[in-house]
Amino acid sequence: MFDDRSPIYQQIADQIKADILRGTLHADEQVMSTNQYAAFYRINPATAAKGFALLIEEGVLYKKRGIGMFVSQDARQRLRERRQELFYVEVVDAMVAEARMIGIPLGEIIDRLRRAEGEQPR
Repeated sequence: MFDDRSPIYQQIADQIKADILRGTLHADEQVMSTNQYAAFYRINPATAAKGFALLIEEGVLYKKRGIGMFVSQDARQRLRERRQELFYVEVVDAMVAEARMIGIPLGEIIDRLRRAEGEQPR
């Protein structure tokens, strides 16, 4: 499950975020404890705890003392908004800059996007 592209704790946080965005984890649903997570994936509990702490800091998870950690009520919406903003910055803005550099008119890109959605180009 884990690779060398980023720290394991970050990959843990990213996986939980992806589960929330996909709808696998829902608002107020309890997530595995750090010890359960560590045992299941055979990692150091401190590493798992660091990933969970990151999610708590970001407001994606919250703690119920003595019970466990749960998905925040607005986690999915919050994550979607962040991912949408990143999409525009990392994908769309970069694509527009590249298109300009190589001489592709933005109208052609728009037409291609419409075709991908099944619309007729204008």
